[in-house]
Amino acid sequence: MINIKFNLFFLLIMTLTMACNSCNTAKVETIKRDIRPTNNIGYDHKILTGADQTNKYLQILKGKKLGLVVNQTAEINGINLVDSFKNLGLNIKAIFGPEHGFRGTADAGENVGNYIDKKTGIPVISLYGTKSAPSKEDLKNIDLMIFDIQDVGARFYTFTITMAKIMQACADNNIPLMILDRPNPNGNLIDGPVLNPNFKSGVGMHQIPIAHGLTVAEFAQMINGEGWLNGNKKCKLIIIKNANYKHNDEYILPVKPSPNLPNNLSIYLYPSLCLFEGTVISQGRGTLFPFQVLGHPLLKGKYNFTFTPKSIDGMSKNPPLENQVCYGIDFRKMDVEKIRNEKELNIKLLIDVYNAFPDKAHFFNAFFNKLAGNDILMQQIKDGKTEKEIRDSWQPALNNYKSMRKKYLLYN
Repeated sequence: MINIKFNLFFLLIMTLTMACNSCNTAKVETIKRDIRPTNNIGYDHKILTGADQTNKYLQILKGKKLGLVVNQTAEINGINLVDSFKNLGLNIKAIFGPEHGFRGTADAGENVGNYIDKKTGIPVISLYGTKSAPSKEDLKNIDLMIFDIQDVGARFYTFTITMAKIMQACADNNIPLMILDRPNPNGNLIDGPVLNPNFKSGVGMHQIPIAHGLTVAEFAQMINGEGWLNGNKKCKLIIIKNANYKHNDEYILPVKPSPNLPNNLSIYLYPSLCLFEGTVISQGRGTLFPFQVLGHPLLKGKYNFTFTPKSIDGMSKNPPLENQVCYGIDFRKMDVEKIRNEKELNIKLLIDVYNAFPDKAHFFNAFFNKLAGNDILMQQIKDGKTEKEIRDSWQPALNNYKSMRKKYLLYN
C-alpha cells in the first residue's frame, strides 16, 4: 500500500511538472533536443542519465536520511534534484555544495559559506570555502550520500576532486555513496600529460591525464580500484548508470555545468584552453563567450580579432585584463563537430600563442605547472620543443593510463 501511494504521488508530481513545462514550449523542446543521441535510433532510445531513471533508485531512498552532493546540473526533466526529492517527501538532511555553489551562481574560485537554501529550507554545507570535505559532525545524521554533478572530462575541473573527498568521508564513516551517473561530453578524448604526484593541488589530485575519458561513476570505480583513498579504504558505491550511452556519443548538456562553460563549444575547447589560465592570456572570462576566444593586449598586430573583458555578475566579476582591448583568436565560427571529434589536446595552439607573444618572460604564471601536472611542459615550450616531441614525452605514462582505464569502464 505504501508503494502504491508513493508511486501515485510521484506520478502526480511528474504530471504537474509536465504541465508547468508546457507553459514554456521552448524549454521542453530544448530538453528533448539536448538529450537526443547522434544516431537515428529514435527518441525512445535517447540517452538517459542516472537521475532520469527514478525507477532504479527511488525505492532505495525511501526511509533514508539523505545527504546530497549536487549543483545546478543535477536535475530530472528540468527540475533540480533537490527540489524534485523535496516534492517527493524524501528526507534530505543536508546539501553539500561544490565550487560555484549549490545553485551554480558563484564565480570560479570564489569561497562559498554555509547557508540555508531559501527555496527548500535545507541546510547547505559548502565544500568550497573553509573546508573541502564533510566532517564527521556533518555526516552524523546521514544514512546515504548521493552524488550527482555533471563533469566535463578534464582533470582540473574540480568536481571529480570533490567526489574523491566525498568518497573518503563516506569510507571513513561507513556511509554508502550513490552515484547518479551522467555522460562525459568529452568522453572520447583521452590525452595530455599524466599528473606527477609531486604536483598534486586543488586542480589535480590523481595520476590521470588532462583529459581522462571517464564518467564520474567510472572515475569513482577507479579511485576505489587503484587504492587512492587514504588508509587503503574502499567506499561502498551504488551506481545508477546512464542508459543508451557510449563514450563517443554526442551529449548536449541541458544545463551549463559552470558559469563560464555556457555551451558545448566551450566544453569541447576547455581541456585545451584551460591551460591558458596558467598564462597572461585571457580565455574570454568577462565576455558572454568564455572559453571560445583567446587574447591579450600585447598581441595587437599579431591577430585582428578583438574583445574587451568586462565585469559580469554570475560569470566573472573581476576578469583578467578587465576593460582592456584584447587581440587574439575567435573559435566561434569553427566546425563544432570537428572539434568534438578531436582525439588530442590542441598543444600547437599553446606553442603558437607563446611564440607570438612579445614578452615571453612574463607569459607563464605560477599556476601553469599545477594545471599541466608537472614542470616539464612549460620548459618544453620555452625550449622550443615541437608538438611531436612534447606528445612523444607523454606516451609511456598515457599508454599505461589507457590500459588501467579499461578496467573501470561501464560503457563502450
